[in-house]
Amino acid sequence: MPFAPTALTPVFQSQSFSLWHYRSTDTRDQITTVGYFAPARTQLRVGDVIIAQASDALSILPVRSNATIGTGVNLDGAIAPIALTRTVAKSFQFVQQASAVVTTIILAPLLAGLIAGTSIPVSAQVLGPISQVVVSIRDAQGQLVPPAQIVDVSQGYVTTTLPTPPVGTGYRLRVEDAGDSGVAAISSSFNILPDLRLILTEAGVKLLQEDGSAIAQG
Repeated sequence: MPFAPTALTPVFQSQSFSLWHYRSTDTRDQITTVGYFAPARTQLRVGDVIIAQASDALSILPVRSNATIGTGVNLDGAIAPIALTRTVAKSFQFVQQASAVVTTIILAPLLAGLIAGTSIPVSAQVLGPISQVVVSIRDAQGQLVPPAQIVDVSQGYVTTTLPTPPVGTGYRLRVEDAGDSGVAAISSSFNILPDLRLILTEAGVKLLQEDGSAIAQG
């Protein structure tokens, strides 16, 4: 469902900060989609906080520029009616029976240079209720380099391989929660190098031995 303006109500407001409450039958993933709160950009300011009561979670979400919503904090458990108390002294309280769930992806380091035509080993530790992750390679501009893989989490770990992209620099590996792209780990940049097993002349012609076989690099 689209954003519902009447469901966004102020809990506390001042010149520098506002706290909002938003109740919706949409899921948390739908509410945190880029552009969801765009119709409210004239109301929301950078640094504001939204208590979002979705159909499947209660979240505390920060507001970034142009009404973009940050990852925030997710509260697990059944959603009970939330009780908010305001006073003229500009203070508030809320009561909710829930527990915080930490979700983290820790990516193992990669080599800074990999050889074209080989494969890239991927290994990551996963903390929290994540059952699947999406493993992908991004180029220097942040664009996806196909193919991406969906990999099951087994006993808190993920292992797989990806084919090397074309020769180039500035590639990065990204591992993200298949159910929440806001939970992700990104590697340091790495380069894909040409296969130098054969020595080439400046004209690009392979050097040959007397029997006609190519000279391999030692």
